[in-house]
Amino acid sequence: MGDKNLDETNLRVMRAKKGSPFLSTKEAAHYLHLNPYTLGRMRKHGTGPRYRRHGRNIFYHIDDLDAWSASRAR
Repeated sequence: MGDKNLDETNLRVMRAKKGSPFLSTKEAAHYLHLNPYTLGRMRKHGTGPRYRRHGRNIFYHIDDLDAWSASRAR
């Protein structure tokens, strides 16, 4: 059952660049190979990627995730 959810998340992430560029916290965490809890903690402390609040929901733009990841390169 876990693999099915992972496959579905992978498909949604792959479609992000073609369709909606916004990812949920769970999808963004998967995209960055982080735990969603870690991403939420980073958001709380202001150390994570830029995000947008749409009502009660938090979304990450895929370009912001890529930019944040690139800024972490050493």
